[in-house]
Amino acid sequence: MPHFIIDCSESIIKLKTPEIIIEKVFNVAKSTKLFHVHEIKVRINSYQYYSNGNTKADFIHVFANIMEGRTLFQKSNLSKKIVSELNLLFPDIPIISMNIRDFEKATYCNKELI
Repeated sequence: MPHFIIDCSESIIKLKTPEIIIEKVFNVAKSTKLFHVHEIKVRINSYQYYSNGNTKADFIHVFANIMEGRTLFQKSNLSKKIVSELNLLFPDIPIISMNIRDFEKATYCNKELI
């Protein structure tokens, strides 16, 4: 926990390697001090087939799934920092966005909790 899932158009990973993109999101998440470093997970999915408002505009969208308990300000700050850093990395990409979803402690399970 947390999980950052990066969806993007396929051409994004031709501009920068997946490792660079993953490292950028990881470092921003780490810099907020909201998470234990060893718990931050970042993954990337690139898409060849997609539509953005009936266009083929390149895009990056980060889905963050984090354990409940962070304030609205902390989550907003996290989103803004990640989007800002991705915008610096990809200034010509028209669509860069992010949203955060909270996991409920009561319903979250992994094998260590069994």
